[in-house]
This record gives sequence, C-alpha cells and structure tokens, in this order.
Amino acid sequence: MKFLKWFFIPILLVFLTSLVFVYTRYGRGNPSRSRRVLSWIKNPGSHLDWMIGPKTRCNDTTPFLFPTEGYIGYLWDDSFRPGHRHQGIDIFSKDGSGETPIYSAYAGYLTRLPDWKSSLIIRIPEDPLHPGRQIWTYYTHMADVQGKSYIVDDFPPGTSEVFIEEGTLLGYMGNYSGTPGNPTGIHLHFSIVRDDGQGNFLNELKIQNTLDPSPYFDLLLNGPTNRDQIPSCDP
Repeated sequence: MKFLKWFFIPILLVFLTSLVFVYTRYGRGNPSRSRRVLSWIKNPGSHLDWMIGPKTRCNDTTPFLFPTEGYIGYLWDDSFRPGHRHQGIDIFSKDGSGETPIYSAYAGYLTRLPDWKSSLIIRIPEDPLHPGRQIWTYYTHMADVQGKSYIVDDFPPGTSEVFIEEGTLLGYMGNYSGTPGNPTGIHLHFSIVRDDGQGNFLNELKIQNTLDPSPYFDLLLNGPTNRDQIPSCDP
C-alpha cells in the first residue's frame, strides 16, 4: 500500500503541473499579465509609458472616452483562477488611493443603489455601436480600504436616473474590495453590462451579462485574443 502511495504521488504532481500549464498557456490564465500588474504596483513610475490619459479617444470615431488615467492591467475575459472569467477591465493608478479622477465614458442616466459604497452604473439608452440596444456602464472600487466612498457628493447613495454628460467627474480611484480592511490594488474596474430587455441591468458578476469593451474604446481589451500586448492607442 505504501509503495502504491509513493508511486501515484509523482504521477499526480505531473498531472497537476500539466493542468496548470495547459490552463495558463491555452486557457484564459495569463501569468505574464499578472507579473506586469505586480511590477506596476511595486513601481508604477518605471512604467509610465503603459498608461493611457484621462478622457482620451483613440480615434475620432471611437465611441467611449477613456474614463481615467492609468494602465490597463487586466482585460475582459481574463481569468485569475480556474473557472473565473473577468467581466471588465481593470485600470491601475500610479497615484495613491483617492487621488486619480474617474470620468463618465459616455452620456447617460446615472444610478447609485442605496448600499453601494464604491460603485455607480450608467444607463445608455442607445448603444452607439448597436442602435436600438440599451446598455449600461459600471464603475467600481471608488472607496478607500475601509469603504469610505470617493464618489463625488453629487451622486449620494440612492441616486436614480440622473442624466450626465460624457466626461462628468464621478469620483476617485480607490482600493476597496467589498470587505473592509482587505484592500485590492488601487484601480478602477469598468465593465459594459447588458440590459435584461425590461430596462434593468443584468448581474455584472456573470461574464455572459457583459460585453467585450474593445470596440467601444478601439483598444485590444479581449483577454483570450490579446495574450501579451499592453493596450494602447498607438498602433
């Protein structure tokens, strides 16, 4: 029995190692992207060329403004663990918590649910790429490590359907994870959420309820398609 145990342990280790390799090489896992994010967090000043400026449009016909200043570290449909699929993009700041402004990417009707400390969602009645379709843009992590909100006072909890223009200041980038005292890196999570057909946004936590943001920014923001390139307006 002891012989069989020691015989199967190496086989199991080889299998698990192979599984991790296949997942990271051919699946959605992307360790090189994570290494870059860690490098950024440790020393953003060494990588300022990775950043995109606030309210940037890559082209004259690009639908959305870039909502903040920073480095796009994680992409739509990236994965941080087996079974996970990232529903948006994560834009990392070079500055401290509460310092980097966040702006609306497109005009629409803003809502902040009563229990939202760090999040806003904006209803866009006419998808600029698909007329007749309603979509929503979602912004989160606008609070400090304890959940003190960085959202501007114009949009208190309970705000509903307030019209705003594109480029409106929404708040500031933070590191609130949803659990007080357990911070994330300082970043904005931005996603485009589908409508349920009844005028409500779907659950943003499920990737099938979100859209690939690439064509809205004219940037390579699809994780499985863009395996190693840092998104940039430059060709």
